[in-house]
Amino acid sequence: MRVFHIQPGAVAEMAQLPEGLPAKGFLWIACGRREFELEQSHVQGALHQWAGVMLVDLHISDLLNNQLPSHFDYTSQYDVLVFRRLAAGHSETDLSHPGQLLSRPSGRGGPPVLRRIDTSPVGFALFDRVLLTVHPAGCTVLDHYAQRLLSSATAASRAAGVQLPISPADLMLRIVNQMVDGYLDLRRELTKQLDHWQSELLSPRTRFSNWSALMDARTTLHQLDEICEDQRSAIQDWIEALAGWEVVEGQPDHFGGHRGLELLKVRSRDVLEHIERVVHHVRRLEQNAETAVQMHFSAQSNRTNDIMRTLTALTAIFLPLNLIAGIFGMNFEFIPLLHEKAGFWWAMGSMTLIAGVLTGLFWRKRYLARTGGR
Repeated sequence: MRVFHIQPGAVAEMAQLPEGLPAKGFLWIACGRREFELEQSHVQGALHQWAGVMLVDLHISDLLNNQLPSHFDYTSQYDVLVFRRLAAGHSETDLSHPGQLLSRPSGRGGPPVLRRIDTSPVGFALFDRVLLTVHPAGCTVLDHYAQRLLSSATAASRAAGVQLPISPADLMLRIVNQMVDGYLDLRRELTKQLDHWQSELLSPRTRFSNWSALMDARTTLHQLDEICEDQRSAIQDWIEALAGWEVVEGQPDHFGGHRGLELLKVRSRDVLEHIERVVHHVRRLEQNAETAVQMHFSAQSNRTNDIMRTLTALTAIFLPLNLIAGIFGMNFEFIPLLHEKAGFWWAMGSMTLIAGVLTGLFWRKRYLARTGGR
């Protein structure tokens, strides 16, 4: 478990949960899912002491569930957001071994980059001055953003204009945005792999054999599409809930006043725009894979049609020649040109002429022409 005290211009990582809330700023409590399962009574007691409320049992189950789709829920005291990530990593095992940091490679097929995408959910419990995040085992999002947060508090970062989160909601949106952008970093490799498969599918000299991997890739892209749709629905629900927030005079302000509230709305819309960009990219890849398969079978069908057309034209050329040969092969005593010295050459000449005329006719009609692009 990692505990951070974030205040204007400073970030400090604490060794343990404090007895009370600091006078300024807010707390970020980040823990693994197994760790939260074991320490939930301790965390619940701290939340009750700080905010006067504890997480309800259903929300605890949501935070512990490693198969839950992205969704948003709220109470009068806190909000809960479960957001499935699309990042490089491994998926967790089931909850049959609580407290153990177990992980296993995903059984997903397709390109290696798809097998490396971890869709484990990250849970957020948002209070006025506390943000509780529950991460899967070995979550790189936690490590990367924690390091980024600590580096942002340095004097050089502040001089460069780097701003720290002003509220737990702001911090939550920044983490979610980093999770979404993590997939955008993987899309170049994924696009390159699918483009390679498209080239193989459309190449007439290559026999494509990675059908199982391609089908697995299409299935995985469809699953990613569904995950992204859940992400978008969860953020839209959050934006609708955020629209009901307002600054009340005389009451404590936990999100930076009117300007801070507007900043939260802008950042929320930016996260939604990033998710829609991911949805568009995933659907485009899925459509490209489907189109490549259809074009492959269409090209194979056209190639088969070309072969049958050529064979039909050759059969049509040799059909009159076989007819002439069959006529002169009859066992009749009186057949014209049969006993003539030049009969053989007349027959051969007529057969050659007929074959030449038919070949020229079929070539002109492009029955024997090669299809462009083969």
